[in-house]
Amino acid sequence: MSDATKRSVRSGRSARIALRQQAKEDTSQSKWMGVSGGQFQPLSEDEIEQIHLAVLELLENLGLSQAPQCMIDIVTANGGTFTDDARLLFPGDMVNKVLEGIKRDVTLWSRGNGYHMDISGARVHVGTGGAAPRILDLETHSYRETTIQDLYDMARIVDLQEHIHFFSRPVVGTDAATPFDLDINTLYACLAGTSKHICISATLPEHVKTIAEICYAIAGSEAVFRQRPFLTIMATHVVPPMRFATESCEIVEQAVRHGLPVQLISAGQMGATSPVTLAGSIVQAVAESLAGITFAWLVDPNASIIFAPKPLVSDLRTGAMCGGGGEQAVVMAAAAQIGRHYGIPVACIAGYSDSKVHDAQAGYEKNLSVTLAAHAGCNMISHACGTLASMLGSSLESLIIDNDMLGGVLRSIHGVEVNQTTIALDTIRDVVNGEGHYLGHAQTLERMETDYVYPQIADRQTPDGWAKDGSMDMLQRARLKAREILRDHQPNYLSADVDAMLRNRFTILLPQLNTETESMKDIHA
Repeated sequence: MSDATKRSVRSGRSARIALRQQAKEDTSQSKWMGVSGGQFQPLSEDEIEQIHLAVLELLENLGLSQAPQCMIDIVTANGGTFTDDARLLFPGDMVNKVLEGIKRDVTLWSRGNGYHMDISGARVHVGTGGAAPRILDLETHSYRETTIQDLYDMARIVDLQEHIHFFSRPVVGTDAATPFDLDINTLYACLAGTSKHICISATLPEHVKTIAEICYAIAGSEAVFRQRPFLTIMATHVVPPMRFATESCEIVEQAVRHGLPVQLISAGQMGATSPVTLAGSIVQAVAESLAGITFAWLVDPNASIIFAPKPLVSDLRTGAMCGGGGEQAVVMAAAAQIGRHYGIPVACIAGYSDSKVHDAQAGYEKNLSVTLAAHAGCNMISHACGTLASMLGSSLESLIIDNDMLGGVLRSIHGVEVNQTTIALDTIRDVVNGEGHYLGHAQTLERMETDYVYPQIADRQTPDGWAKDGSMDMLQRARLKAREILRDHQPNYLSADVDAMLRNRFTILLPQLNTETESMKDIHA
């Protein structure tokens, strides 16, 4: 290498370091958040039409059982039928009317840092999920039951991960004494730990009013929350096959009436609670989710409603649920494609590995399913990070590792940008007639951050550099990073007044949190 080239390399490196430092300081929003997918289409248009017609056939002639009275009343008042054998039928005209009228332009808001999610079109967002009852302990490396403290710890780790866009409850607070305590403490831990959009469940219908009132207090008023909702209720409103979960349907009604976005989830297990064939499982999941969507829309046509058919795969040798295979990846992508066909906001599950630790198995299983769902244009991919053991377990360090993975997946959706600037003929001429290399060139410096994703935990050093830094694998580096975040990042995104109100009214399991954080100042500025 010539002296001139060495000088150019050094100056180019200095400029790149400065730009990267500037990018790190600007953490307002992931630059790949909401990138549009839809390029992967496992179903043909004819196959989609066959599925849609089969869905209408099921809803109109078989229907669902165990509907609550509130649903029976509103559906039959709009043309549905409640049969002598207690099944609620949804005529095709009604379902098509809902698909035509449902709100398509839905934004799920954050409370700070710019992580607002426009879930219209094929815009892709990724987040946590799973409600796992166990966690792989950061220090003992063995599984134990999860607590509200674990939920708060996961929220604050997610709060700093650039490529994780929303926080859907990844673990259950098993230390909560009652269902009401569980719902309130889940809400508290999530909202205190991150300003990103929150997704939780409600255990009982009567809890929804309290959850909504807390959200109104945080927002400043009910009207403000309804305009910029920062919390979604996730409702598994069916018990497959083709039965409603009565209380969950009542939760849906209460959530819609209180202005909370709702996600209508069907999650039949193939070969057990849904057909063993991929096509059959999609048909049933779509029918079940559309039944819930129809009810929610009839309650309020202006509601923010998310279509969430989530067919799950079983290992038919044992009957156990498994998320790591190609079948799970493609069936969830196909379900997302149905949502794209309808043109409505759609959510799916992808990224829950069957591995018990974050090893090579976890890496390939997670990447396979998240990549297909993202390229299919799923608007909200839950379980995309942190989830292990077929949804039975979770891990703090996995959140950090998966953030790197998600950055790569999101970048891949963007594809190759082709225009006169990126074809770069002028740049090629400049370099050929000048320095002879692109290091330090203005275009290189300008686009090194906008066009590329740089992992935070993955190692790209030479073998000698890696050995000098301790020869650590990715899991070891992630554990160190998790400990660092837990030590240094202890936010409370609740104002002092709201925090005091919650502690006075309810049994809050987390110890008193500092309410004078910089993050709070940013939100209220």
